[in-house]
Amino acid sequence: MPVPVPRQRNVPAVETAPGGTTSGGDLTLLIIEDDPAGTISVPELRDAAGTRVRIRTARNLTEAERLLTDDVHCVLVDLALPGRTPDDELGPLKHVLRLAPRHAVLALTTSGDSELAAEAVRVGAQDHLVREELDGRLLSRAVRYAVERKRADTAQVKLAESRLRAQENARLERGLLPTPLLEGSDLRFAARYRPGRSRALLGGDFYDTVRTPDGTVHAMIGDVCGHGPDEAALGVELRIAWRALTFAGLCGDELLSTLQQVLEHERESDEIFATLCTVDIAPDGRRAGLCLAGHPTPLIARHGRAAQLLPYDDGGPALGLLPRARWPRRQVELGGAWSLMMYTDGLIEGRQGPDTKQRLGQDGMVEMINRQLAAGLDGESLLEAAVGEVRELNGGELTDDVAVLLLSRNGSRS
Repeated sequence: MPVPVPRQRNVPAVETAPGGTTSGGDLTLLIIEDDPAGTISVPELRDAAGTRVRIRTARNLTEAERLLTDDVHCVLVDLALPGRTPDDELGPLKHVLRLAPRHAVLALTTSGDSELAAEAVRVGAQDHLVREELDGRLLSRAVRYAVERKRADTAQVKLAESRLRAQENARLERGLLPTPLLEGSDLRFAARYRPGRSRALLGGDFYDTVRTPDGTVHAMIGDVCGHGPDEAALGVELRIAWRALTFAGLCGDELLSTLQQVLEHERESDEIFATLCTVDIAPDGRRAGLCLAGHPTPLIARHGRAAQLLPYDDGGPALGLLPRARWPRRQVELGGAWSLMMYTDGLIEGRQGPDTKQRLGQDGMVEMINRQLAAGLDGESLLEAAVGEVRELNGGELTDDVAVLLLSRNGSRS
């Protein structure tokens, strides 16, 4: 053991740089032990690499709590401190771990306490040191390793917490995506959804499809301006409200007027609005009612004919723009066998090619869908190809949310 020198108290704190690192790589060690002679009595150690370890000492836990400031990097606690009991020999160490959860902690034991030393590491100490073997060089190295190990452990915990939060968010967002209720209907349903937010499952676009007891199939698709988490939450609220109001028997202008009230109550500012397209398909599947609130008109593909946009010139404004707006419901003929595609503007606002700024637009989308129909695509494969080609034409990921919904009927052809 080194020869003790007079104990140094109130050593000036080493300056801590932003981010918790110390200037020049210096470290500060707080030693807690009640030996009057002191295990290490010098105020400062220096290793071969030039790293300085400045030392503070405390005789008990109360004094240690006063000296444990933010610039302390490591704590060396003597497991023989008064206060431990036969049932809890690690009582002082556990107290320090609670007191200094962000600091590296070393346990000081004697050569005969190997089991106790191992237990100290198990409960949270970064390492243990043996009093009889301790010298300045060993202590300096142990402090450096303990600090780095604590930083690594902290980073690992943060990474695990981040992954857990991401998994929980993914489960939550996945649970908020709609499940179509079409039991008893002969219509086929397909949908594709691609949020614009990085690493998100849910954006400001929303859609839903339900069948009411009278046999009518109701479908809608909408888009809240913006594509952040607040817009995603508002989109979910509007979708759930639409489903509830639809099952309550509302349709057309009455439904959209009520949804506008929901949006006005739930939005964060008066500048937030949402576009919406609703379709109610008659039980025989041959005709439908269509309402547009500032939203692109659907595309219909009938058997033996090229796909085209449904004619609709007198739609109403987006929800949230005009307080007393009206949304007329237009009757459209579908025919016997058809596919009806509803989409948000993310599908048509991408570029026509990576070397041009010109948008794909509705006309470009219709041409693209007709090519894919001619290639024999339908249902899920059609939507997958459409979203994939739009992304390829854009030259990379689309910045806006994209939602596409496809309802198809293979009835008697006309």
